[in-house]
Amino acid sequence: MTRTAFVLGAGMVGVSCALSLQKRGFAVTLIDRREPGQETSYGNAGVLARSSIVPLNNPGLYGKITSYLGNRHPALNLDWSRALTRPGWLLRFLWEARASKAAARIAALESLTGSTVERHRALMAEAGVSHRLRETGTLKLWRTEAGHAAAQAEHDFLKAHGIAAQVLDRQGISGVEPALKPIFHAGLLCLENASVDSPGAVTQAYAELFRQRSGRIEKADAQRLERGASGWRVATAQGGFEADIAVVALGPWSMDLLAPLGIDPKLDVERGYHRHFKAEPGARLSRPVYDVDAAYFMAPMEEGYRVTSGVDLSRRDAPDNHRQIDQVTVSAQEAFPLEDGFATTWRGARPTLPDSLPMIGEAPRHPGLWLAFGNQHLGFSTGPITGEIVAALVCGETPPVDPTPFAPGRYIG
Repeated sequence: MTRTAFVLGAGMVGVSCALSLQKRGFAVTLIDRREPGQETSYGNAGVLARSSIVPLNNPGLYGKITSYLGNRHPALNLDWSRALTRPGWLLRFLWEARASKAAARIAALESLTGSTVERHRALMAEAGVSHRLRETGTLKLWRTEAGHAAAQAEHDFLKAHGIAAQVLDRQGISGVEPALKPIFHAGLLCLENASVDSPGAVTQAYAELFRQRSGRIEKADAQRLERGASGWRVATAQGGFEADIAVVALGPWSMDLLAPLGIDPKLDVERGYHRHFKAEPGARLSRPVYDVDAAYFMAPMEEGYRVTSGVDLSRRDAPDNHRQIDQVTVSAQEAFPLEDGFATTWRGARPTLPDSLPMIGEAPRHPGLWLAFGNQHLGFSTGPITGEIVAALVCGETPPVDPTPFAPGRYIG
């Protein structure tokens, strides 16, 4: 008899879970209130980040805290009223940044990012969207002389982890991206990263691949999750769905369904913004660039040049705060000939846990309820391997990487 599953959330992580379970013979229903790839998986910089193996809250965070406190730096905006409602979470986030925890968390992230380009390359070929993949790396940039030492240190760190990168001076930067203005002293070309020209369209293509393989996609707003007679049931405004197992991959909305079950995964939210611009005639970028000092990504996209902001630690559904995106818009125009004017400002939310690692596995005390969220800034990169970990664990197979660092039991009793 065919086993059944429903996956809640049609972002990159949820779609990947659906594909991996489907591959193992499950009849899968993918459920989301919006079309696939239209929430967090739409708004990112489109980077397949092989080199992103250092958690956001790493030991270097401690030295930067004072520069963030006044909410003037573009890298961070902190709503203090929100922070004070969950002081324990913020303290745990800072506690996890201590040096003694760094090596284990770096190893865990590396296990997720190591195959990201390979896995996406294969899925894009299957989905017929290989033309969206750019294997041109990413470029990290520094505006001051101090950037030379920083670029060399990061190069050496990545080399120690088997990740190729190239340190560039002003001339080298102009050689790979001649349209950038000569304001950067140092750069690091991360050769093993890749990118796509529309992360939302790639997610949609993977969802269409799932549909073509007899997967079921339902546009429905999940309202209540509960144990059923022989598995799990989710109630939606469009009706109920039942299956042997349930996978919650709703990113920053996951806690809305889990809280009534008495599950507190210690999940919180980082918000972020982007804007699209046109470049002046003749100007182009061949890869996403990250301006370290001004804290923004600028990535060539199907819609134009996408400029993304830093982290906004405000309540998930609070009104927009455009301070950061306004700041980085000015900085991006200093660096690259973007035309004035943009159509809209997009805002999204990312799911984050105190240790900056995702939660992947079966919920304690809730057999058949599987959790796949908290991928923070790396969900687009690590969605495919997350799906494979979940499906392997469900089927009693050996996962492609050690799932222990991501076990829900580290936060859920």
